[in-house]
Amino acid sequence: MADARQRIDELCRQLAEHDHDYYVLDRPTVSDAEYDRLFRELVALEEAHPELARADSPSQRVGGEPAEGFETVRHAVPMLSLGNAASVEEVEAFDARLRKLLESEALEYTAEPKYDGVAVELLYERGELTLGSTRGDGRTGEDITHNLRTVRSIPLRLRGPAPELLEVRGEVFLPLEEFARVNAERLERGEEPFANPRNCTAGTLRQLDPKVAAQRGLDIFVYGVGRGHAELECASFAAQRRRLGELGFKVDGRFAAGCSVDQAVSFHRELETQRDSLPYEVDGSVLKLDEFALRERAGELNRAPRWAVAFKFPARQETTQVKDIRAYVGRTGALTPVAELEPVRIGGVTVAHASLHNQDEIERLDVRVGDTVFVERAGDVIPKIVKVVEQRRPADTAKYRLPEECPQCGTKVVKGEEEVVRRCPNLACPAQVKERLRHFSSRGALDIDGLGTKLVDQLVERGLVKRPLDFFKLDLETLVDLERMADKSADNLIEALKRAKQVPAGRLLYGLGIRHVGERVAQLLAEAYPNLGDLLDAEFEAIEAIEEIGPIIAASVREHFDVSDNRNEFEKLLDELDVIPPEPRPPAGDGPLAGKSLVLTGKLSEARGELKKRIEAAGGKVKSAVTPRTDYLVAGEKPGSKRDRAEELGVEILDEEGLRGLLETAPG
Repeated sequence: MADARQRIDELCRQLAEHDHDYYVLDRPTVSDAEYDRLFRELVALEEAHPELARADSPSQRVGGEPAEGFETVRHAVPMLSLGNAASVEEVEAFDARLRKLLESEALEYTAEPKYDGVAVELLYERGELTLGSTRGDGRTGEDITHNLRTVRSIPLRLRGPAPELLEVRGEVFLPLEEFARVNAERLERGEEPFANPRNCTAGTLRQLDPKVAAQRGLDIFVYGVGRGHAELECASFAAQRRRLGELGFKVDGRFAAGCSVDQAVSFHRELETQRDSLPYEVDGSVLKLDEFALRERAGELNRAPRWAVAFKFPARQETTQVKDIRAYVGRTGALTPVAELEPVRIGGVTVAHASLHNQDEIERLDVRVGDTVFVERAGDVIPKIVKVVEQRRPADTAKYRLPEECPQCGTKVVKGEEEVVRRCPNLACPAQVKERLRHFSSRGALDIDGLGTKLVDQLVERGLVKRPLDFFKLDLETLVDLERMADKSADNLIEALKRAKQVPAGRLLYGLGIRHVGERVAQLLAEAYPNLGDLLDAEFEAIEAIEEIGPIIAASVREHFDVSDNRNEFEKLLDELDVIPPEPRPPAGDGPLAGKSLVLTGKLSEARGELKKRIEAAGGKVKSAVTPRTDYLVAGEKPGSKRDRAEELGVEILDEEGLRGLLETAPG
């Protein structure tokens, strides 16, 4: 037994070294045959002595048993997004703001590629990978450890001494060569190819079966640290990257440190010239302050740090022809005109459709069937028509207008006084029914795995599902009778429906598809009404009084539940489902500012971060914008438009002395 344990430990060490040499350093030291021999020996020993198998064994990368689902993971340190810059002038303005804020003549930055992949967080405890999660909304993500373990450039155990607890952030991506291979195999099997590498990466990481992820050559570059940052004892980002490399992580060699803003721009331009020859997709570069002490002083906004910016490449444009314009009906009845295009490749993706949004946008562009148009992928993602080439317009074209009747059910469309959108008012319109059902089963709502677009269409067209509650009445016998529904797929869907019956309150509200109620608003409503049934009779004024919810949202919620069919459906869903109430928010702090909302503006003598801490210690909240719910505006020198807004709304304005007077009895 001792000999087997010793040999397993030695094989794990050797194979981890070979993985690092091959996947991180791109410098293999053994042949594939030699690696395979060592790997087979390890697997044989682990099968003979399962009690000796290690959690960090390389054999764990090939994929174990499918996971039951995705658990939610809360990020201890939020994974913030980045502000964007689209031009040199905007990058220079970013630099100027930072220099003014930090009272510095010149700052040093780092520059690195902005990868087009999926952001993840890796948690190591005592040097061993114990949890891997998606970024999600920045505060909560999903546990995808089973799939991240299959990425061979992610170390299962760190190399050398490391903090007891270390959270490392990175971007998982699919190399272009691997993307081409995966799509070729899908086409051979008669399956739809992935639209782009990012789409494939995201789909792979959300597979329940890790064997799927193990068969695709996902890769990663790491770029930051959450918890464990201080324990790494690095004063700069450049030093931290070197330290992460020493621990066994893969860091990109395309990196520049100690850059002036001009040098960072040069790095960006050079990267753009290399874009089409890189082995992975990038859509710009990222500039960050190098020195961590300066980052701390610069601070963060609600969703993005002040000390970093994503410098995006210009959207790629191509010309193509409009073959047709058709009106599509969404879940709220809105008619959206969509241009059907002669397929064209833009930034590595084939584009065949582009939304024209509404009639006003069509008239602004004067897009007609037969026109030659410039199309770009806005942010390198969403296709958008930006210009018509009028010189190439055919003589027989005609202006396009949205139909007066719904193209799906024939109902006369309507247009609200304050809206640009035209809508079909028929709630029973087949197109609306399908879209509402797809939304209900979507990832942000009940996340019913297996309920794809074609299956929902088939269920509606056969009259099997008319409303969300009908999903939970489906049985195995009904499902196996559907086209392209094998026994295993039917079994899986029944199990997915059973899992979906346990649903967080906010996700159920979001799944209802109420106009203006996105995921964030749904969560706020659920927190205000933990017993969701109480929302049915909540007064407009009570809904509007919820923080961050205004009159438009409150009216939309009230109008939704005032419709008897909607009300009855919701009551039945509450009876059918096991609704998980949200965790209560921490109580507001005690003190003289308890429950008060404050906004800071202008140049203040005390650092804003310190002021914010003192205000929160006194029970108050610091917000970024002046609204009717703001209690005080604290104005320093040159307060700008926020003071004008406060005066307009009658918000009380304080100077720093006035704020100190309120804080006198506050702790801290």
